[in-house]
Amino acid sequence: MDTRNDMLRLLSGRRDGFSLEQPFYTDPDFFKLDMELIWYRDWLFIGHDCELPKPGSFITVQIGDYPVVLVRDQQGKINAFHNSCRHRGSRVCNTDKGMAAKLVCPYHQWTYELDGKLLFARQMADGFDKSQFGLKPVACESVAGYIFICLAKEPADFAPMRAMIEPYLKPHRLNEAKIAFESTIVEKGNWKLVWENNRECYHCAGNHPELCKTFPEAPTVTGVQGADSDPEMLAHWAKCEADGLPSKFRIDPAGQYRATRAPLLRDAVSYTMTGKRAVKKNLSDTVSADRIGTLMHYHYPTTWNHILIDHAVTFRVLPISATETAVTTKWLVHKDAVEGVDYDLAELTHVWTETNDQDRRIVEENAFGILSPAYEPGPYSELHEGGVIQFVDWYARFIGPRLADDGRPALRSVA
Repeated sequence: MDTRNDMLRLLSGRRDGFSLEQPFYTDPDFFKLDMELIWYRDWLFIGHDCELPKPGSFITVQIGDYPVVLVRDQQGKINAFHNSCRHRGSRVCNTDKGMAAKLVCPYHQWTYELDGKLLFARQMADGFDKSQFGLKPVACESVAGYIFICLAKEPADFAPMRAMIEPYLKPHRLNEAKIAFESTIVEKGNWKLVWENNRECYHCAGNHPELCKTFPEAPTVTGVQGADSDPEMLAHWAKCEADGLPSKFRIDPAGQYRATRAPLLRDAVSYTMTGKRAVKKNLSDTVSADRIGTLMHYHYPTTWNHILIDHAVTFRVLPISATETAVTTKWLVHKDAVEGVDYDLAELTHVWTETNDQDRRIVEENAFGILSPAYEPGPYSELHEGGVIQFVDWYARFIGPRLADDGRPALRSVA
């Protein structure tokens, strides 16, 4: 059966509140449709403005089949381009990050300006028109220090996401911060399993001893389940908003992105083994209120985030194959914070380094079990896994109409 029809059929028969059928987590053809219909069409978090501090600063990223380069130009604008030379297709930038006065293809030295224009192509015939062979642009937006790109020829409107998220993020001035440390791990599981694991803390007590010293396990914390009736959450929102920090749970109508603030346990102010600060300097010069907890920002399919008084931890999810996913974590601190003086790097990174590795093992065991011929979708806990239910519902609603958008009517259950 045609893979598109097969996926639609399984979505139409999906039981609410249950995990997905096996092919959604294992099948290479289902993975290709995920890439085509979600990852190649939607806005994706890539990195932070502060990673491109000067004109000529660049970072590269691989989104499925698409290599992309992001670079700050002479006017300070961040541009994104397909990282493929217009001569014969070689990658122009072949390192993760760097500095370049111009973008020069190492193969035949075709040279591009930082705005993508082709400046030099040696020994081409008379009449060759350089203006027709600039690097192909990729849609790029920056919001409060976060850089998003979209590979689609006609990207979805970014303005609604900017309008919701910017007030939450802007006070923390992440565009002026710096990366203290970053790590990338490869989890041997489908990208949806990575997200499902992230979207609940049902597993936390038995698997995350370091995180559980400061992060509450209550399902109300992330906002999806009953946050507006939780007295502790309501009190925390009121306190933070009185200090000028937007805090109440907000989610877009489609369920793709949201933000909220949550208190940490007891007297904790940061993700450390003691709950005390990891960094002496505040992350932002304009946020000094006591006990602000964590600002949690999520955007499917690429990022979740924790922003605290002293540092931020940001996460990026990128699929590699049907059964491999790269998770990149970055720890951001005040731009003037000095390692060894204002923070100890091991203390700063310990909780999430351990938690990430624990989650990697969890996802890989989950993926291994799903490969069994005996696997069948199981029920999520309505009490503790509302966030997972919300993610899977979003996925089904998001990809369903796109699957059906080939002249065939959309199935009602996924419309």
